[in-house]
Amino acid sequence: MIGRPGHAPVLLPQVLAFLRPIPDGLYLDLTVGTGGHAEGILEASGPTGRLVGLDRDREVLLLARERLARFESRVRLVHADYRDLRAVAAAEGLEAWDGALLDLGVSSVQLDDPARGFAFSRSGPLDMRMDRAGGGATAADLLRDLPEAELSRILREYGEERWARRIARRIGAARAVAPLTRTDALADLVAGAIPRRAWPKRIHPATRTFQALRIAVNRELEGLAEALGEAIHGLRPGGRVIVIAFHSLEDRIVKQVLRGSPEVTVLTKKPLTPGPEEVAANPRARSAKLRAARRVEG
Repeated sequence: MIGRPGHAPVLLPQVLAFLRPIPDGLYLDLTVGTGGHAEGILEASGPTGRLVGLDRDREVLLLARERLARFESRVRLVHADYRDLRAVAAAEGLEAWDGALLDLGVSSVQLDDPARGFAFSRSGPLDMRMDRAGGGATAADLLRDLPEAELSRILREYGEERWARRIARRIGAARAVAPLTRTDALADLVAGAIPRRAWPKRIHPATRTFQALRIAVNRELEGLAEALGEAIHGLRPGGRVIVIAFHSLEDRIVKQVLRGSPEVTVLTKKPLTPGPEEVAANPRARSAKLRAARRVEG
């Protein structure tokens, strides 16, 4: 979901090339974000193509409504998690569709707002919830309540963090004195827990910790395989499904589902990644990996 109104979404030309939007087609954008990909799909499927967009973040959905307003009745936006696709399809009367897109990850709008707590580059509350209005535990809640062993597991499994146990011990020691509630405080703690010689060369030493906590807060890996299966099952023969993942854990699940489904033929032997020009214009796109598949006939 990289992009904001006026900014190009990640890998848009490749998405359109694989999706092949056509007039009268029906398309699902299951993580519509601020509407960048949806805008491209609606333009390419004009004048009669339709799109149903889902997003769990009410705040970015408002931006998508503004961006896509000119398409009027051709677009329908729903506040929902992509894991709820079956219920949304029933409520909206969707029996089959010509294409589906899942652009996983965090939008620039979310990352750039210090109040959301996703980024360590600016001081803000350790929130990290993609739907703040929906309640649920924040990253600060997890850091306060989870045992050190569970924190270590989350950092190791979701962040693939080599120094997970050491970071968890530092968190335990710090919260015994005062709760960890700010992004910059956590970033400094993680940087201090990892030996300087072991700091990553291309990313901040707290990057993996923040990723792991975000995944845990939003349950990003739970239900992904099932939701992708639902998106595939609803495709019309010849319909396309496109998934863009931003870290290896998501990409591994996507690869396994696409390769293991008898309902689709995989179109990407290896995932597509942004070229140097796109990465230069949007550094946050550098880790994007696109996979595509086509619904088999019959």
